[in-house]
Amino acid sequence: MWIETKTEVEKASRTRASFSRRVLNGLLLCSGDMEHLDKYMKDKSFVLQLVVCGLRAVTRVILANNPLSGGLILAALYWASPWQGLLGTLGVLASTLTAVITGQDSAEVAGGLHGFNGMLVSLLMGEFSSAGDWYWWLLLPVFLGSATCVFLFSGLSSFLDRWDLPAAVFPFNIIIILYLLCTGPEHPYFPHHSVKPPGALEPNATELIALQVIRGIPLGVGQIFACGDLGPSLLILGAVFLYSPLLAVHALLGSAVGTLTGLSMAVRHESLYSGLSGFNGALGCMTVGGLFFTFSLWTHLFAIASAFFSAYADIALSNLMGTVGLPASSWAATLVATLMLLLTGSLAAYRIPIGQVRAPERNLRSRSQWEAGNTEERESTDV
Repeated sequence: MWIETKTEVEKASRTRASFSRRVLNGLLLCSGDMEHLDKYMKDKSFVLQLVVCGLRAVTRVILANNPLSGGLILAALYWASPWQGLLGTLGVLASTLTAVITGQDSAEVAGGLHGFNGMLVSLLMGEFSSAGDWYWWLLLPVFLGSATCVFLFSGLSSFLDRWDLPAAVFPFNIIIILYLLCTGPEHPYFPHHSVKPPGALEPNATELIALQVIRGIPLGVGQIFACGDLGPSLLILGAVFLYSPLLAVHALLGSAVGTLTGLSMAVRHESLYSGLSGFNGALGCMTVGGLFFTFSLWTHLFAIASAFFSAYADIALSNLMGTVGLPASSWAATLVATLMLLLTGSLAAYRIPIGQVRAPERNLRSRSQWEAGNTEERESTDV
């Protein structure tokens, strides 16, 4: 009897272990870049391929590349505002289809590289519009602006490739500024809100609420998609975690650094509470903390420095551009990331070529294998 009981316990233990392995393997298949999905999609219909590359484009906004994460982010946007979710979807489709029609590189299209700028343009047009939700005339600049991003991305990529630099969100930042300059707060068809400088208003008269400031840290991650609601922002953070836990940690850390920077500069409480002080810091921290550089203690410290630099630059640019009613968008993080990629010295040794950038955990594993291979090669050639 005792032997039978022991055998049953062992069988149950093996069953639980087998189930745990299957769950873990399933999670691993759903995380990272999901490159195995590309082979599966090769012989599928164009519509299905368009959906997958569109979802990849959604995650490219937050420096990820995972269609499941893209689905979660889209769900978060529709949760926060169905109108904003619709605009984001249309922006991705418009820019991706434009890339297909103009014959852009198929690998870039499949990887979502021609869709994320269009999504950002459409989201910011909806965010700054003062005509309210479901203003259908706004779809005209949304389609045109998203399509134009493809041409800017293609041209800038050809230019920046000489230095192995990504075009990143330069097209989005250029298009949204041009759109806001062409229209205005009193435009008869496309009016928009005028942006106020974060440091140009009267001193904060109310007492700072610590819980609201802490709440603004995860909101800083959501503000990358112009989302200022806590629930959807946490879902977006969860989508980043699905792609890469290391990237999610740096996103939250960078937002906290950006919020701390805003506190040190005494920006408006509204900027701290809404997460607007944190999102450039989040982007700057993610760029260096394992994405374009192999993760290490050294690059982790540089990531924190990049977050501070991005946040301070954002405050300066916001004060400057706010004098004419324009947002600084993500110019700060984009320029700082570009400078970081151009650095020489010890940081350059951890730099990953743009064409080989994958999820941070994959980058770390690839570097370890590469270094191990080099060590073995040196040992085998020693005289």
